[in-house]
Amino acid sequence: MNHDLLNFNHIRLINNSNPHTSSIIESFAVDDTLCLSVSETGETAMRFWVHQPTVVLGIPDSRLPHLSQGVQYLKQQGYDVIIRNSGGLAVTLDEGILNISLIFPDAKSFDIHDGYEAMVKLIQWLFEDEGQTIEAYEIEQSYCPGTYDLSIDGKKFAGISQRRVKSGSAVQIYLCVEGDGEKRAQLLQHFYQLSLKGETTKFKYPHIDPTVMASLEQLLGKKITIKQVMEKLINKFKDYGVHVLTHDLNEREHVWLQSRLQLMNKRNEHL
Repeated sequence: MNHDLLNFNHIRLINNSNPHTSSIIESFAVDDTLCLSVSETGETAMRFWVHQPTVVLGIPDSRLPHLSQGVQYLKQQGYDVIIRNSGGLAVTLDEGILNISLIFPDAKSFDIHDGYEAMVKLIQWLFEDEGQTIEAYEIEQSYCPGTYDLSIDGKKFAGISQRRVKSGSAVQIYLCVEGDGEKRAQLLQHFYQLSLKGETTKFKYPHIDPTVMASLEQLLGKKITIKQVMEKLINKFKDYGVHVLTHDLNEREHVWLQSRLQLMNKRNEHL
């Protein structure tokens, strides 16, 4: 897999891919909890998570001059809205988007860019048999643009964020697997138009061009599902000699989870 952070012989898997079983706020709290856990165990963990329609705002989005009008529009379109605790700007989540978190121990021993690059290498390795070149560079007119945007032929299908707690690092990627990536971008294009109303702000918010975004099934030209992607990654790990061990949260982790949930709820109490 060509990255030092990916040189492990076993990995803990938590599968939260059923979009009807947990809240989006809980998802971010779980990743924080796993950061605390790997800080003690020293073992890498991975989590799959999928949610019903939600727009996840970044902290800078909370300072948009007309945020309430933008949020009202999103809710009218059937989307829940939260502010996350990791970096970046607004992204859409729904049942066609797979989120993968890699939670690494010993975060103080590696540069933050190493975490991003490890996730890039993982996704390139995962889809190496598709005959397409996956590149990592900023797609400026996408939503939540960043240095580690993943694209095929200039069309973005994934973005990466990172959150560090104690000595654990949660590197989180959203993979636009199914459906219409351009339509998702149109939603956030209109959100920013309503939330800015043409005002000049100190922070530079994205000017979204929906045509620069697409889903994997659009880019690969074939039907592909979230279930297939998850199974593909697990099988590739096993073929590579990595033991994938499924363990849900233990009692101590549930205590940490409740504490992290309180922090997430406090962050979102004004929405």
